[in-house]
Amino acid sequence: MRFVTFKTEAGTRPGFIQGSDVYAIDAPTLAEYIALEPAQRQIRHTSERHALASVVLDAPVRPSRNIFCVGRNYLEHAKEGARASGRELKLPDVPTFFTKAPSAIAAPGATLHLEASVSSEYDFEAELAVVIGETCKDVREADAMSVILGYTAFNDVTARDLQRAHGQWFKGKSLDDAAPIGPWVVDAEELGDPHALTIAFRLNGVEKQHSTTGNMIFRIPRLIAELSKGMTLLPGDVIATGTPEGVGFARTPPEFLSDGDVMDVEIERIGVLRNTVAIVQTSQG
Repeated sequence: MRFVTFKTEAGTRPGFIQGSDVYAIDAPTLAEYIALEPAQRQIRHTSERHALASVVLDAPVRPSRNIFCVGRNYLEHAKEGARASGRELKLPDVPTFFTKAPSAIAAPGATLHLEASVSSEYDFEAELAVVIGETCKDVREADAMSVILGYTAFNDVTARDLQRAHGQWFKGKSLDDAAPIGPWVVDAEELGDPHALTIAFRLNGVEKQHSTTGNMIFRIPRLIAELSKGMTLLPGDVIATGTPEGVGFARTPPEFLSDGDVMDVEIERIGVLRNTVAIVQTSQG
């Protein structure tokens, strides 16, 4: 099953895709639907139907708190980052977690308005994101896959100059429109093995990243087990699992986003998350 959040004249609704149609779910948001007991979810499915082609998709899920992200979770990306930064490569023994503010979330198909006065080094990162399906804590690695609702595509847009200036990652990764996600959440049963997916990024139709999720250093069960140690995860929480090599700042010369650029994150068995870049000229008061 594929879950969406869609917009109609009546407002924004969660729903699920069946064939070429979207059926509405009787819940305020997809996150609130996910929080229901599995037996209660089914009765919230309605017969209200809309043609998928006729609706505007919103971000499929908007968690109530920050998006959890994983840094340097593909070896070749860790290598290129170390090389571009002139530092020695040292891989951590545990996943490196950081977060992005929920206000950064942007819809599939949306134009991302990125401010020229804030950064001149906007970058892209194609990622597979996990959506948590139940309240859980201290999850054993062997049980971690059972707490997942599904998966979606994610673009960890990053202001590299802010990332360097602040010495940590939160600010440079939490700007408005810096977290496009979607276009839908594919449930875990339909998607199958999340570590056997081709993941790619295209900029204006030119491929910049191409890898497989099998190249993750820390696989998804380990990520969930580590993150949930002593910390409760909530239904609708999003975990972005890291990006492969090929990002803009590590290229020679570096390639940063420009006004009018079209970005495609494509993940096998999920689809394409497409967004257009608008570099806006604003003044800081």
